[in-house]
Amino acid sequence: MLDLHIGIDDTDSPRMGCTTYVAALLVEKLNDLGARFVDYPNLVRLNPNVPWKTRGNGALCLRIQLKKSLLDKVKELTIDTVEENADLEYEGTDPGIVFFTGMKIPEELKIFAKNTIQGVVKFETALKLIKKFKAEAFGFKKCRGIIGALAAVGETLDGDHTYEIIAYRKPENYGKPRRLDVESVYKMDEATKPYTFNNVDPNTGRILITPRGPDPILYGIRGETPEIVKKAHEMVKALEPVERWVIFRTNHGTDAHLRRVESISQIKPHYPVIAKGTVSKPPRIVPRRHVIFAVKDETGEIDCAAYEPTGNLRKVARKLMVGDLVEVYGGVRPPSERNPLTVNLEKLKILKLAPHVSFSNPICPKCGKRMKSMGEGKGFRCKKCGFRSKELKKVAFVKERDLKEGIYVSDPRSERHLTKPLQRYGMEKSKAEVVLIDGWYGLQPILLEP
Repeated sequence: MLDLHIGIDDTDSPRMGCTTYVAALLVEKLNDLGARFVDYPNLVRLNPNVPWKTRGNGALCLRIQLKKSLLDKVKELTIDTVEENADLEYEGTDPGIVFFTGMKIPEELKIFAKNTIQGVVKFETALKLIKKFKAEAFGFKKCRGIIGALAAVGETLDGDHTYEIIAYRKPENYGKPRRLDVESVYKMDEATKPYTFNNVDPNTGRILITPRGPDPILYGIRGETPEIVKKAHEMVKALEPVERWVIFRTNHGTDAHLRRVESISQIKPHYPVIAKGTVSKPPRIVPRRHVIFAVKDETGEIDCAAYEPTGNLRKVARKLMVGDLVEVYGGVRPPSERNPLTVNLEKLKILKLAPHVSFSNPICPKCGKRMKSMGEGKGFRCKKCGFRSKELKKVAFVKERDLKEGIYVSDPRSERHLTKPLQRYGMEKSKAEVVLIDGWYGLQPILLEP
């Protein structure tokens, strides 16, 4: 038996397709060939800040065992499936496939994967690693998908990870409004929380498990275990046929993309970062209700933006004051003619609040009433008893802040795939113990009545 890792990336476009769907088709085909899956399909979200990213920037890896005699057939089957289902006519779609044989993934490939999730890597680096470790790569057009395909092979999700069950539509329904029994989604959310996440926006009641585009996905449910996402899937009532479903193991909701920098001077465009600094410019509102403020340390200063869709995060950012010590989490937008280098906020951690000091006029020492200023440098006068004084000064007092120390995240409707939601704090996994459950994928159409 041979251990084979199949990485796939960049098959979709804004107008059609989904790389997870290509993987779902291959699950069925590889199973029919007699391959044995040793892991759930790995759905690896890459750096969401690179300008050439795909719609969801997710790469896939299928990890199987098979007879050596089937290797060429599996490769041919994979290439054909990608070619048949990728949007090759779209200019920005450049699929890539990587085949790596061997039980153990080399450390260099794991490092490459981490760098692809947290930063920017070169195509030449991927090709050198493929050659060094005797992997095989197949690309279409510009072949950029080879980078993500190799990263999916290298990211073995040994640490924190979650699961997502994705249900797919019949092709005749692509592009049409998705039809679910909304009440069943609410009930599912209540029954499975906190072990599933981002099913419903608590502020608006909006259903979050359904995408909006013309892709094949009907819905996706994310959670802590394969059992809980399978249970959630069984509770959701679809009002249109489900073609198939698959459980993926993924880095969704883990903050895998964020890398802590030691100083603000180390922040670079397109890199997701965690950076510590002191608020140096007070928040200001810009058109479309976005909030901009700046943080600094001894090495430099950078703008931070909490955009209107982030909801509560934007409201918290508005309450910051100069002197607050914070950590900012987010992707870095490159500078432009109008704007400097900016961290697009995904999270904000308030480490220490600066005191809000206010000043008031002194109390009259004769009658106890609040005195009035007679003008700058002219002292104070009591309107009630007439007492005057040039020696009395304004009195300082600390005003309570309408803000608490702690971590704040954007509203679920605007959270990125990789952003760890608040409810996952304390649920992080330190290792992977993979057990494939019964029914981790299904191929039979289902139609449930409302």
